[in-house]
Amino acid sequence: MEKGTQIRYFDANARIAAPSRSKTAHSDFLRTGKIARYEEKWVPREPRYLTHDQVAEITGRKLQTAGEMTHSRLNSFHSSIRFPQMVFHRTIEASPHLGYCHVTASRTSFDMQKQVNWSFYFANFFSELCGDEQFFENIDPRHSRMYFAVAMDMAADKTVKIDKTMHRDGLLFRTHDPKIALKNVLMLGTRSNEMRKFISTL
Repeated sequence: MEKGTQIRYFDANARIAAPSRSKTAHSDFLRTGKIARYEEKWVPREPRYLTHDQVAEITGRKLQTAGEMTHSRLNSFHSSIRFPQMVFHRTIEASPHLGYCHVTASRTSFDMQKQVNWSFYFANFFSELCGDEQFFENIDPRHSRMYFAVAMDMAADKTVKIDKTMHRDGLLFRTHDPKIALKNVLMLGTRSNEMRKFISTL
């Protein structure tokens, strides 16, 4: 794609119906001696292109719905594990069919001393994370999902930033497998060693 060229999107579901069967087929046959045959098919119309804002809105609705369902699934695992619902989404400006969703946030302790704040996200693509220039690097849309959690810290100006002193530049885990993601988030969310042992066996 040439520099500055924007992706164009069109509505793949835009279709028109083929001509319907005549209700007077028998009379037509007696009158003309011909049988009219119609194929049951959909005829594509001219492409209806969507603006980037329209695509971003469609993507956002899908991400928001998936985020709410993911949060509900996490909170239905066990009564001792509860996560706050903090679902919001963002789309990639230059590619609004791609986006990510923040599901929840909490804190945990890896060494029984320091509490680590973290946030859990998913995206409808796969990529490298925590890049120097931008957070998502080398986006690969061939995978339809990426689940990840990052350690967070409060900056001096009271804004939240990634705590790159934790684990791999702040990245606690990344996977395209929803089952592995569920286990990892539950392991982060529980404060019980017994529950962690149980979750690890799933």
